[in-house]
Amino acid sequence: MEIVTGLTATVSKVLQLSGLYVNKNVSGTKNMEEKALEVYDVIRTIRDPEKPNTLEELEVVSEKCVEVQELGDDEYLIIIKFSPTVPHCSLATLIGLCLQVKLQRCLPFKHKLDIYIAEGTHSTEEDINKQINDKERVAAAMENPNLQEIVEQCVIEPDD
Repeated sequence: MEIVTGLTATVSKVLQLSGLYVNKNVSGTKNMEEKALEVYDVIRTIRDPEKPNTLEELEVVSEKCVEVQELGDDEYLIIIKFSPTVPHCSLATLIGLCLQVKLQRCLPFKHKLDIYIAEGTHSTEEDINKQINDKERVAAAMENPNLQEIVEQCVIEPDD
């Protein structure tokens, strides 16, 4: 029995190295990492509502703050945990709204979004997390013309 198990492992390894066999777990992990980078590429250019900097420049978002999980055929769960610049940031909810809007507009694949403030980075993170993940509140916020204008200014792509 040990010989058969060893032989099976050896044959699997040879097939993997030759490219004839792809381990689904390895390719699945790589696909999720690629999706996470795709998501990060969309959000990194969002501008801060108060400063001329992007969320990436201010380290509000980073590659490691994005996680993607497969839900089903070509459907994904995107989890973003961003870090406001200060623990009492008054614009954290607005930043979450900008993340929601930009991702809904720009991602080419079917997805569900969960956006959170990274644990321990804001004084009212629990309340803000509820707000930015409530579809009705997000929709109501985007009906406000003043708020809509601010979000548009934050999510618009910079000119190259």
